[in-house]
Amino acid sequence: RPFTEDSPKPLVQVAGESIIDWQIKWLKKHGVRELVILAGYKKEKLIEHLGSGSRHGVKITYVIEDEPLGTGGAIKNAEHVLSKEEVFLVLNGDVLTNLDPKKLIAKLEGDNSLLGVIASIPLPSPYGILRIEGERIIGFIEKPVITDYWINAGIYALSSDSLKYFPEKGDLEKTAFPKMAEEGVLGVVKYENVFWRAIDTHKDLEEASYLITNVLKGEL
Repeated sequence: RPFTEDSPKPLVQVAGESIIDWQIKWLKKHGVRELVILAGYKKEKLIEHLGSGSRHGVKITYVIEDEPLGTGGAIKNAEHVLSKEEVFLVLNGDVLTNLDPKKLIAKLEGDNSLLGVIASIPLPSPYGILRIEGERIIGFIEKPVITDYWINAGIYALSSDSLKYFPEKGDLEKTAFPKMAEEGVLGVVKYENVFWRAIDTHKDLEEASYLITNVLKGEL
């Protein structure tokens, strides 16, 4: 059954802690102390779990979605809070990573022509690749990284001026970002050799738990 049946995805347990607890640890490591949580599905559980943020050593403000607004609409719904900041980070609620988000902010603040910067990673193949010569298999490459293509890592640095591109309802990937790209105001930082997982399936959950426990030794 879906692992979000009883709770919102940020509360799904990975390697003994919820996704959002891992995210807060990671953000704190990079100097972030104030969070705005855009809460919709099963928001009461999220608020009960995080409270004011004091347990995590951060300050949390909640912006509530009374109906699903999409990833772009959720940000627009928080404009009254976000517009007070010149620059802010946005992070999808299902992403675990150890990349350095300060690079996104540095890129945005260092280029006046940009209103947003997307974190990008090489496309991870979900499949093992066969190496073939003629009609014989000569080797196997297990789930290679395909560096010809780069994907959106679900982590962004945005300026408050970018909020004018966001819709009242709809996903930012289909609304705000294509418009910003067309106008040349959307930058990118490419990250290689970093840990990154979006938790969409039980398999993602198992792999992330294994890597965090055994490879990263409990550190993001």
